[in-house]
Amino acid sequence: MDSCDLALDYHERTKHHYDRGARALGYMDWSTQPNPFRRYEGAARIPLPLPTQDMTPPYGHLYHRDAAAPRPFSIEAVSEFFFYSMALSAWKGFGDTKWALRVNPSSGNLHSTEAYLLLPGLEGLQSRPGVYHYAPEDHGLEKRTDFGVESWERLLAGFPAGSFLVGLTSIHWREAWKYGERAYRYCQHDAGHALAALRLSASALGWTLRTLSPPSDDDMSRLLGLDRSDEFHAGEHETPILLAVVVPSGQAVNQKNGLGSQAAEEIAAGTWFGKARPLSADHHAWEIIDQVSQACKKPRVEHGGQNTAKQAAGAATVQQEPVGSSKSLSAGRIIRQRRSCLALDGKTVLSREKFYGMLKRVVPSLSAIPWDAVDWPISVHLGLFVHQVEGLPPGLYALARDSEKIGYLKSRMNPDFLWRIPPGCPEGLPLFLLLEQDVRSRATQVSCGQDIAGEGAFSLGMLAEFEPVIRKHGAHFYRRLFWETGAIGQVLYLEAEAAGLRSTGIGCFFDDPVHEVFAIQSLDLQSLYHFTVGGPVEDTRLNTLPAYPELAWSPR
Repeated sequence: MDSCDLALDYHERTKHHYDRGARALGYMDWSTQPNPFRRYEGAARIPLPLPTQDMTPPYGHLYHRDAAAPRPFSIEAVSEFFFYSMALSAWKGFGDTKWALRVNPSSGNLHSTEAYLLLPGLEGLQSRPGVYHYAPEDHGLEKRTDFGVESWERLLAGFPAGSFLVGLTSIHWREAWKYGERAYRYCQHDAGHALAALRLSASALGWTLRTLSPPSDDDMSRLLGLDRSDEFHAGEHETPILLAVVVPSGQAVNQKNGLGSQAAEEIAAGTWFGKARPLSADHHAWEIIDQVSQACKKPRVEHGGQNTAKQAAGAATVQQEPVGSSKSLSAGRIIRQRRSCLALDGKTVLSREKFYGMLKRVVPSLSAIPWDAVDWPISVHLGLFVHQVEGLPPGLYALARDSEKIGYLKSRMNPDFLWRIPPGCPEGLPLFLLLEQDVRSRATQVSCGQDIAGEGAFSLGMLAEFEPVIRKHGAHFYRRLFWETGAIGQVLYLEAEAAGLRSTGIGCFFDDPVHEVFAIQSLDLQSLYHFTVGGPVEDTRLNTLPAYPELAWSPR
């Protein structure tokens, strides 16, 4: 079985069906619950200075290039970069139990994604370049290795002066502990959430962030110290997700430029500090996750591709937000108040204007950021269950995130669908009414019977161009499809907050029954992630505590 076949087989094997779910333990083994915080014992810990005020632009500016003047590169700016992307956002408490929430969401709040930095010498950090692990628990860095200035200059010789690197990795065990074999999917869309969170945080600082296509997974493992198996406990290894370059000057990045491979080998061969602290007392092995992870490893490529589907076409000019709009609140406030809703009230009506505004944010030709962070083709579209949007009939809708794919979607869905442009639809938004009908019960049914899917203003399934795309680009593209869904979800989370609503991702859905709703009969399209948006029902039993006790202010 080749790598593409193995990825497709994994996907089929981990589908939920009405009569059976993907393999999992079927109960919560609390004795092996993973620690949500990775720490390296023996590594020097460097606290990052918490921001003393909110210096972020208005929220609506985040999605437009050149919306904020580039902030000078400093330890304070690096701190803000993580404060608005990967840090804790609050603690929640019930009785004697408390748990942390983060800026970047995660399935089950389990947080499989870890972040690393490769930084030059920096005042307030150290004089030599180094590789660091970000520790959100206390908002600090753990030094994994350092190296000479010459190696740093050779490593980033092809990029604008002042650039640095950020890497994302995944600990599959954290999700597999609860979700079993399906966990690999969740790790991947968690990574997409984190990628979008990083890009939006960079935008708030006036910086550019772009993923790097040339490095292989093995290259990333060596550069981030993940291949040092004796420093990680069995069953708790980290796999590389992606490496991105951050350009504080805001300059564009030429994807044909790669990292200096000789310098990367020099860094990997240096002295490394610290050993990963165990996350669990014991583990349950899920061999299929290791197999699909191996099959989906990314090979090294000569150079990156070009942005496709007009994803670089988003307007550079900052668009004026409506007077009194919640989108005029600071980006920092919207980002850090984001929460996953646990229940929706079933009665909140969303205005048509806000609904269309949300959808425009996820169409790359209408919104530059975060979609300019990647160089692979847009492949995920939305199948929407519209329940309570003022001025729109309830029913099934489709959003083609690339207008050139409308024909592709039509040819793979129910031939009797209407494909009618809905009332008041803005020019350039490829949204279509497919079926006018009350679809609340259908949305609930296919989302594992979860009421939250039918009690919002709308919910959706993210429909990915699937088997042909994977076979064309390779098995590693299976992961990227999920990253794209996570990035869409991150934008919708923030848009819901800006609209005064709440939202949540839904990883549990009955795969093929979703396809039946849209009459999808092949692997050309597959639903990879669900989402819902509406009026929240707050759980008043829970206490909310500050993310960091020493933080004496709130975003404006």
